[in-house]
Amino acid sequence: MAVFDLDNTLSDARHRQHVLERTPRDWGAFFDAAPQDPPLPPGIALCLEAARQCEIRYLTGRPERCRQDSLDWLAAHGLPDGRLHMRRNADRRPARLTKLEVLRRISRSREVRMLVDDDALVCAAAAKEGFHVVRADWALSSPMLRQAQEKEGRT
Repeated sequence: MAVFDLDNTLSDARHRQHVLERTPRDWGAFFDAAPQDPPLPPGIALCLEAARQCEIRYLTGRPERCRQDSLDWLAAHGLPDGRLHMRRNADRRPARLTKLEVLRRISRSREVRMLVDDDALVCAAAAKEGFHVVRADWALSSPMLRQAQEKEGRT
């Protein structure tokens, strides 16, 4: 099984990152704009290639309330069917904790061949646990987004 992140791995979230530079951060606007994310060709290609060899799952820090928008986006961009793991709406833990928890749960019954994610802290935590990690470095995220991911546990 291959596990793919969404934001800045498969979808280009740069157009909406500016709303996180305000105080207070406008998380509603950030997630509401996700359906307009353009696809990231390197991530899409890697996902399609992986799907030829194994099952695909998606693991995002987006809250559960974004499920239908996320599923619609995946379908609209021709990505393979796969279970979508999301953060509970009120869960504000850092992504490196929430995503690793899901990876551990998945790996109890399935072999996780690779995790593809843009978040350096998620990648480091997963690699430390023995997961094969591909760092999605093909999109630039803002320092505010990286800080928000770690400190506010929102994506």
